[in-house]
Amino acid sequence: MDFSRFMDGIVSFAQSHPVIVIVLALGLLYLMLRKPKLFFSILLLGLILAGLLYIIMCIAGSGSKQERKLIHEEEREVDTNR
Repeated sequence: MDFSRFMDGIVSFAQSHPVIVIVLALGLLYLMLRKPKLFFSILLLGLILAGLLYIIMCIAGSGSKQERKLIHEEEREVDTNR
Protein backbone atom coordinates (compact mmCIF):
# COMPACT_ATOMS: atom_id res chain seq x y z
CA MET A 1 0.00 0.00 0.00
CA ASP A 2 1.58 3.24 -1.05
CA PHE A 3 1.24 6.65 0.53
CA SER A 4 -1.06 8.08 -2.15
CA ARG A 5 -3.64 5.31 -1.61
CA PHE A 6 -3.41 5.92 2.14
CA MET A 7 -4.11 9.64 1.65
CA ASP A 8 -6.90 8.90 -0.83
CA GLY A 9 -8.60 6.83 1.86
CA ILE A 10 -8.37 9.71 4.34
CA VAL A 11 -9.72 12.22 1.82
CA SER A 12 -12.53 9.86 0.86
CA PHE A 13 -13.50 9.46 4.52
CA ALA A 14 -13.42 13.24 5.02
CA GLN A 15 -15.68 13.78 2.01
CA SER A 16 -18.10 11.07 3.09
CA HIS A 17 -18.32 12.15 6.75
CA PRO A 18 -17.89 15.95 6.97
CA VAL A 19 -19.63 16.26 10.36
CA ILE A 20 -17.19 13.86 12.02
CA VAL A 21 -14.21 15.68 10.50
CA ILE A 22 -15.50 19.09 11.64
CA VAL A 23 -16.09 17.84 15.20
CA LEU A 24 -12.61 16.29 15.32
CA ALA A 25 -11.01 19.46 13.96
CA LEU A 26 -12.83 21.65 16.48
CA GLY A 27 -11.87 19.31 19.31
CA LEU A 28 -8.23 19.37 18.27
CA LEU A 29 -8.32 23.17 17.90
CA TYR A 30 -9.76 23.48 21.41
CA LEU A 31 -7.03 21.21 22.80
CA MET A 32 -4.34 23.12 20.91
CA LEU A 33 -5.47 26.45 22.39
CA ARG A 34 -6.36 25.33 25.93
CA LYS A 35 -4.06 22.36 26.58
CA PRO A 36 -1.16 22.35 24.13
CA LYS A 37 0.74 19.60 25.96
CA LEU A 38 -2.22 17.22 25.65
CA PHE A 39 -2.71 18.24 22.00
CA PHE A 40 0.87 17.42 21.06
CA SER A 41 0.70 14.17 23.00
CA ILE A 42 -2.41 13.13 21.06
CA LEU A 43 -0.83 14.26 17.80
CA LEU A 44 2.32 12.24 18.48
CA LEU A 45 0.28 9.18 19.43
CA GLY A 46 -1.76 9.52 16.24
CA LEU A 47 1.36 9.78 14.10
CA ILE A 48 2.92 6.74 15.75
CA LEU A 49 -0.25 4.68 15.27
CA ALA A 50 -0.55 5.79 11.63
CA GLY A 51 3.07 4.79 11.04
CA LEU A 52 2.52 1.38 12.64
CA LEU A 53 -0.59 0.83 10.52
CA TYR A 54 1.34 1.74 7.38
CA ILE A 55 4.17 -0.66 8.27
CA ILE A 56 1.73 -3.48 9.04
CA MET A 57 -0.10 -2.93 5.75
CA CYS A 58 3.20 -3.02 3.82
CA ILE A 59 4.31 -6.22 5.52
CA ALA A 60 0.93 -7.90 5.05
CA GLY A 61 0.83 -6.86 1.39
CA SER A 62 4.21 -8.39 0.61
CA GLY A 63 3.26 -11.58 2.47
CA SER A 64 0.04 -12.04 0.52
CA LYS A 65 1.87 -11.44 -2.77
CA GLN A 66 4.41 -14.11 -1.85
CA GLU A 67 1.59 -16.50 -0.90
CA ARG A 68 -0.16 -15.96 -4.25
CA LYS A 69 3.13 -16.53 -6.07
CA LEU A 70 3.73 -19.82 -4.23
CA ILE A 71 0.18 -21.03 -4.90
CA HIS A 72 0.52 -20.17 -8.60
CA GLU A 73 3.85 -22.04 -8.83
CA GLU A 74 2.34 -25.07 -7.08
CA GLU A 75 -0.62 -25.12 -9.48
CA ARG A 76 1.76 -24.91 -12.41
CA GLU A 77 3.73 -27.91 -11.07
CA VAL A 78 0.55 -29.93 -10.65
CA ASP A 79 -0.54 -29.10 -14.22
CA THR A 80 2.83 -30.15 -15.69
CA ASN A 81 2.80 -33.44 -13.77
CA ARG A 82 -0.50 -34.52 -15.34
